[in-house]
Amino acid sequence: MAFDLVQYFAEQIKIQKPQLLNQYSPDERRTYLLEINALTLGKLVSLWKQNENVVYQEIQRLDHLYVQEVARHLTTSPHNRSCLNKTELEQVIIELLEFQLKEIKQLDETGSFGQRGLRELILGQVEHLAGHADDWVWLTNDLKELKGSKTIEQEQISLDETMKEFNLMVNMQKEHTQAEPLALEPTAQLNPTWAKIFEPIVALVVLWILFEALQKVFA
Repeated sequence: MAFDLVQYFAEQIKIQKPQLLNQYSPDERRTYLLEINALTLGKLVSLWKQNENVVYQEIQRLDHLYVQEVARHLTTSPHNRSCLNKTELEQVIIELLEFQLKEIKQLDETGSFGQRGLRELILGQVEHLAGHADDWVWLTNDLKELKGSKTIEQEQISLDETMKEFNLMVNMQKEHTQAEPLALEPTAQLNPTWAKIFEPIVALVVLWILFEALQKVFA
């Protein structure tokens, strides 16, 4: 397995480039630098695949114009989704890409890698880059084989929380049902039972009163 340049560069950038993007919060700065670190190193990998002779020569001579050209290509790519504005992004890419090329040259000189050794080192970074950035980074630097390598972290919901949500939903449904007006069916007006019992008695009393009144009239 090749030496992990991804983590190595990230640590060296933290130590050697404290002024870079220091206008942002620590979390934002860390996110941007890790993102651009993956963007530029990934671009070196894809450029090496296209023509390793050219890239090896550029590592040896560190041509600023070459770095500018690569940075402009990354910045203007239609796949670029960086939150940084294009001017700021291009400047950071130039600085990090030049830093990476210098570090690789130093590693080459220290370890006597040669072109063959650097081939193994640089192409081996694909494995280390996997999962370190969103898909737009891999589409921008032409490392399409890494698309989808970043795992999407999903919030794990406990069974207890799920049951609470379910119970809340049930209670809300009950309250909604109780709040609805009940349709009242028309009911026939019922006469009380005692009224039916006393109807004949009342009639007899009325007749008796009428009878008494007639007797007084004809007396």
